[in-house]
Amino acid sequence: MAEATARGHGVTSLRGADADITDPEAVTRAASGHDVAIAAVAPAQTDPRNFFGAAADGLVTGLHNAGVVRLVWVSIASLLPDASGVPAVDTDGFPAEYRPFSLGHRIALEVIGASGLRWAAVSPAGDFGPDTSSVGGYALTEVGDLASRISRADHARALVDLAEQSDLPREHVGVLPLTPDEKASMVIGEGQR
Repeated sequence: MAEATARGHGVTSLRGADADITDPEAVTRAASGHDVAIAAVAPAQTDPRNFFGAAADGLVTGLHNAGVVRLVWVSIASLLPDASGVPAVDTDGFPAEYRPFSLGHRIALEVIGASGLRWAAVSPAGDFGPDTSSVGGYALTEVGDLASRISRADHARALVDLAEQSDLPREHVGVLPLTPDEKASMVIGEGQR
């Protein structure tokens, strides 16, 4: 919210009982008059698979009814394939206690993917780092790297950057921090413009 507001976007926060993401009518009311939705949700005390399926259904129906065709969904790194092409959630070593949450996200992505919306799912390529402020930028990747850490500020920047695009990629992407070499080349490139 802070990143979008700082860029001058009008933002409506959906929190509380009147903004139940599983209720298409509540989503329609909240989304009416907006251009894009960014959804970052988690279940309170229900099975994540049921919650994420219901949330995606409510969101898709509500956005269609409101005439909003763009959605940025905050996803989870365990669904990104690793270098060998296998998502972490599908490996033998993936912790059983985290599997329902990851599979719930997969259900949501299946619903969103079949919706006809212009969408992107965005997650850290690995996880969030301890520093919540920007560490100098980000890069997008289609490959998960569970050892990588992105700041919350750079992840938010990626979310809003994608939300500002008129044609979203209809895929799940991860957000990586820039390496020191990438940061240096960005500064050189910007200085030459």
